[in-house]
Amino acid sequence: MPLAPADDAFLETLRARLPGDVLRPAEARYLEEPRGRWSGAPTHVALPRSVDEVADIVRACAEARVGIVPYGGGTGLVGGQVMPGGAEAPLLLSLERMNAVRGVWAEENVLVAEAGAILAEVQGAAREAGRLFPLSLASEGSARMGGLLATNAGGVNVLRYGNARDLCLGLEAVLPSGEIWHGLRRLRKDNTGYDLRNLLIGAEGTLGVITAASLRLFPMPAATGTALLVVESPAAALGLLAMARTQMGEAVSAFEIMGRTGWEFLAETLPEVRLPFDDAPEWSVLVEVGLPRGLSPAEALEELFADAFEAGLVSDGLVAQSEAQAAEFWQVRERIPEANRKIGAVSSHDISVPLSAIPDFIPEGMRRLAAVGDFRVNCFGHVGDGNLHYNVFPAPGRSRADHEHQRDEIKRVLHDLVHEMGGSVSAEHGIGRLKVDDLERYQDPAKLNAMRAIKDALDPSGIMNPGAVLRAR
Repeated sequence: MPLAPADDAFLETLRARLPGDVLRPAEARYLEEPRGRWSGAPTHVALPRSVDEVADIVRACAEARVGIVPYGGGTGLVGGQVMPGGAEAPLLLSLERMNAVRGVWAEENVLVAEAGAILAEVQGAAREAGRLFPLSLASEGSARMGGLLATNAGGVNVLRYGNARDLCLGLEAVLPSGEIWHGLRRLRKDNTGYDLRNLLIGAEGTLGVITAASLRLFPMPAATGTALLVVESPAAALGLLAMARTQMGEAVSAFEIMGRTGWEFLAETLPEVRLPFDDAPEWSVLVEVGLPRGLSPAEALEELFADAFEAGLVSDGLVAQSEAQAAEFWQVRERIPEANRKIGAVSSHDISVPLSAIPDFIPEGMRRLAAVGDFRVNCFGHVGDGNLHYNVFPAPGRSRADHEHQRDEIKRVLHDLVHEMGGSVSAEHGIGRLKVDDLERYQDPAKLNAMRAIKDALDPSGIMNPGAVLRAR
């Protein structure tokens, strides 16, 4: 049975249940996504200020069988926040007004934030309490906690601290029936039945709406250090990672690889970004470590460089001598996605493979792409946890539009290779609407059946983010 649209009659019914300023026509920003692949049909957005208002909205949608598309910071890259136009225009639900940090328990290393809180503000609240909230990614100035948890976001510190899932102790959420789940607990141990927290995290709003979360904090490292090191190959980068972890253990918080193409794109499109080496290295690694009091990160990184140089793993490198220089190194890594957008990717891939497969995957992917056409590959990402952004671009002088007809073929070639190597076609961005076909093609049938059974049980009318993760039916 198809869903009903969020039409005028439904909106009038909803207005009668809510304060006067909660509903309004959706501005253009709610109907767009960063890669420009989808645009949403004109509709309305609900902007509640409390979990009770969220519950009222979801309950009304359940009664009328109107679809709900939860909207976080709009930074998602797989279309989960945008439902393309159709006869059943959904209601958008943004929790941007629910943006408070409800409390910080520094002695417990816990912070409770509402779903609309921006990541950078959560990081700041933790810092004011002398603690660290380690989730960190390029969009942290606009990404909101609800969306980050709903997509199980990763970022640059997964190597040491884990994904968003690993940083969450409890949730408050509204289920598809409109019931409020009061699961906002601050416990490390709680074995009271099924783990609804981990069911909702990563579900991309298809099983309920996260409204607040209890988040894990950590002691601030007494000192941090950053180095930018030149390696001959991805295999050498993995050797360097093993050496770094042998010498410094869990102090290694970030380990990012960058190929020459990323440096070339920065030089071409963002000349204001200072590139630390005159000649773009074929491969380079950005390493960040955080150490306790009494230990020097700079000395530890210099010792790592010396040992790695002697072992033939690195040929050149720089250890940041100040916070400003460390920030310059991070600018190189963090602005690669911006340079990518200016060049215009034919097809972008957020994949992961076992660490030992990375040296074979990168060149084999390029070999298989060469059979499709003439392309450039910008390979970069969180090599410490096996997550690569393997993005395909047109040759110089050509544009993305010239290859639009090959986009699906490129994706299939690379995703087939990922699957052959025991990897994942979605490492940290989620499934959204972009990768529904991929999920059906590559996922284990037993898991897909279980996912569908869970969706049908919790959301029998299919109102929660219809068409995301699982195909609407």
